[in-house]
Amino acid sequence: MQDILPAKPGMRIARGVARLLGTMGHAPLAEFVPSGGLRVDVVSISPKGEIWIVECKSCRADFTGDRKWQNYLEWCDRFFWAVDADFPDDLLPAEHGLIRADAFGAELLRMAPETRLAPARRSRVLRDVARVAATRLQALSDPMGVSGAAF
Repeated sequence: MQDILPAKPGMRIARGVARLLGTMGHAPLAEFVPSGGLRVDVVSISPKGEIWIVECKSCRADFTGDRKWQNYLEWCDRFFWAVDADFPDDLLPAEHGLIRADAFGAELLRMAPETRLAPARRSRVLRDVARVAATRLQALSDPMGVSGAAF
């Protein structure tokens, strides 16, 4: 089986992050929209039911140009940055988690502090993640039978 690498650097980092999270027992989902105008690179549900968001940054300009990442904090229990080996870590806020990643895997360097979501918000995020994941899975087996609205 041939390993097809994602074309964009951020997508390569996200793939490595998803592989790491999978080894930790998480259920990761790439490119999730928690609310209108927001799109997180990876959302993951931990074995304990924690909701993690991982924002992947491929270069300095990618980080400095991002004006929305603070809005992601209200949608997760833990927030992480994921960067490659060449990224200048001193740019990243130290109060969040840190993951070093490439297309083939990742390493958790700093655990993010926990900020528990309110029960109603948690319920909504879990439901939305489940619906998007199920819709994407169904689209793999029947691409013509699934509406793209939930993607």
